[in-house]
Amino acid sequence: MSTTINEKPTAFITGATSGIGLATAKIFAANKINLIICGRRKKRLDELKKELSRHTKVFILEFDVRDKNTVFEAIASLPEEFSNIDILINNAGNAHGLDSIEEGSLDDWEAMLDINVKGLLYVSKAIMPGMIKKKSGHIINIGSIAGKEVYPMGNVYCASKYAVDAINQGMRIDLNKYGIRVGAINPGLVETEFSKVRFKGDDGRADATYKGYKPLQPEDVADVIHFMVTRPSHVNIADLLILPTAQASATIVNKEL
Repeated sequence: MSTTINEKPTAFITGATSGIGLATAKIFAANKINLIICGRRKKRLDELKKELSRHTKVFILEFDVRDKNTVFEAIASLPEEFSNIDILINNAGNAHGLDSIEEGSLDDWEAMLDINVKGLLYVSKAIMPGMIKKKSGHIINIGSIAGKEVYPMGNVYCASKYAVDAINQGMRIDLNKYGIRVGAINPGLVETEFSKVRFKGDDGRADATYKGYKPLQPEDVADVIHFMVTRPSHVNIADLLILPTAQASATIVNKEL
């Protein structure tokens, strides 16, 4: 792997202010990986930079992955010492609503497709040229079990994650000739802000999602991401599904465990 600042790799993480992105930023920092952390909440980014800078070098970028022009402008603005990106974690994503297809909100559909699919593509498009130039790099796309199984009332969210699965496969094929590793991690139920966003602030419904069993924690997924990026350069973990023990499929959860 080609490295940057002080011969340490530099990782670019979207959606770094909460959940899996935050946990990944923390484990990367603890292991001295330099960080570019991205998100929409400037205060959280500032606080996180202060915390993580005790362990590694950190640069923050505030932007919304849905805004194509802002994505490219932000990434182009990186100072030289952070411009050589070795690892891209495409983590930013969301779910809005849990409705039967005929009752779905157009605004919800657009938000999911814009963030989960187009946002991932915008960020990747801006970063891939640098990896191609040096013929090395590692891209990890955060998918979901929803990209492997469609479940009732998941419709457009599942479609967006099926798209991530297809993009991940296409990326791996197309970037193979440049020596760039591409892989996806597809979590099941993870206890994050995900359900609060999906249920639009209805804490009761959000909390009920994780009751009666032990869901994955963001740190569980971050551990696997760190494992993936620290494999020898000849090893690429291409596609990985991770579930809590209580979960057997998208719809089967043993709430007696």
